[in-house]
Amino acid sequence: QVQLVESGGGLVQAGGSLRLSCAASGRTFSSYAMGWFRRPPGKEREFVGRISSSGRSTYYADSVKGRFTISRDNAKNTVYLQMNSLKPEDTAVYYCAADRGNRDTIMARLYDYWGQGTQVTVSS
Repeated sequence: QVQLVESGGGLVQAGGSLRLSCAASGRTFSSYAMGWFRRPPGKEREFVGRISSSGRSTYYADSVKGRFTISRDNAKNTVYLQMNSLKPEDTAVYYCAADRGNRDTIMARLYDYWGQGTQVTVSS
């Protein structure tokens, strides 16, 4: 079992930056691909980006490409989401998720473990 805890959310003005962290328990973190998802108010959950277990491969949704960066530190069992040039439409609850299969997937249903989420609000 893996437990994921997100932190770093908050209120920021448009154009600003935030860095989210996701701390994982357990000794197998380095074997999991990690994903970030978000749920905007009144909308369905959507894929934001993912990173392979090694950290060498990343993939982003078009809506965040060039603005968001995912990284990980396997020694600290932590994955990060650096968010720059934030827009009001980035307002959402952000979730990290772990994929035991280290698959190259954007499908939420294929992720095995989820954090509780952290709120990000971008004001205009």
